[in-house]
Amino acid sequence: MMLESSHAAAMNASTPANDTPFCYSINSPPFKRQSVISSVYFSATFSALGLISNFVAFIVLAKSFHRTHNRSRSSFLIFLGGLVVTDFSGLLVTGSIVISFHLTGFNWRSLDPHCHFCNFMGMSMVFYGLCPLLLGATMAVERFIGINRPFARFTAMPKSRTVSMVLTVWLLAGLIALLPVVGLGSYHIQFPGSWCFFNVSFEGSDQVFSLLFSLTGLLSIGVSFLLNTVSVVTLIKVCCKQDRTQRRRDHEIEMMVQLLLIMVIASICWCPLLIYILMMSGVPTDAAHGKKVLFYVRMASSNQIFDPWIYIMCQVSRLRRVKCLYCASRAVQATVPGREATDRHTLRHLEPDPRSMGVHPVPQGGH
Repeated sequence: MMLESSHAAAMNASTPANDTPFCYSINSPPFKRQSVISSVYFSATFSALGLISNFVAFIVLAKSFHRTHNRSRSSFLIFLGGLVVTDFSGLLVTGSIVISFHLTGFNWRSLDPHCHFCNFMGMSMVFYGLCPLLLGATMAVERFIGINRPFARFTAMPKSRTVSMVLTVWLLAGLIALLPVVGLGSYHIQFPGSWCFFNVSFEGSDQVFSLLFSLTGLLSIGVSFLLNTVSVVTLIKVCCKQDRTQRRRDHEIEMMVQLLLIMVIASICWCPLLIYILMMSGVPTDAAHGKKVLFYVRMASSNQIFDPWIYIMCQVSRLRRVKCLYCASRAVQATVPGREATDRHTLRHLEPDPRSMGVHPVPQGGH
């Protein structure tokens, strides 16, 4: 259980005889309860799938970036690359700690008596959690400007500026992750004792940080949903015009498909955790709070596995292949038996009569 009763937590935090470090004042290892979701097999499989998927996605994105000559697509690929690097690093850092705990069974209190290691993991969880949501919102803003305000958009934006935007998102997420270390909120060891996260509570600074984390994530998802919806509607209107063949929009369609899938998967994976934290920051904690947080965090972390397959599957070449298959099926439907004869008959009737144009046929066999 992640949190004991408020009375017990207050006693653990305020008893000087125990000399308990702050990150163990609410939950003190070792934890006795075990479940499938907290086993080493689940953690190892989860981390391995995520690392392999993100590594393959990074290779695919690197090849696409090398081949592309479209400035807008280059910027979008840089954002996707930042997202892949973030997901890969997050799985590598947090997964290594969790798996090491399950394999060695180290004692957190003896290994980390001053909570430095616990604070580092808590910061990693917050940083690698917020980065994909903030990057998704930034990508939605970039696509919104590119599709709806093409002349106001900084089309000549160099790649270095796109990289600086990714770095700015990382900096913002890092500053938020640092807040519990400086006093706004607090990081504590969590059930089943293999990881640390901020204390989800309805009291004091913990409540403020819980609200900040959940509202930042929900706001990012909301901005992505709103801007992506407007961008899709605008793109559909442009593609349905009569002059749609004058400008190729394969890359725009590919980017919007990827961005929509990123938004949908992020919403499914992250909204349960963000909404639960928002609810728990306003009411007393229930008895099963620890296992619920673990389940919702696992669900949110699955976003790091699903995201890479969006970049792998949604490529221009594959979208063109689907388009060609659709056009071929339409062509087969148009070429039905008797259709050619009917078309020739129609064309023969549509041909003008030479005599009506003052041209008489030359008689055969004479001049």
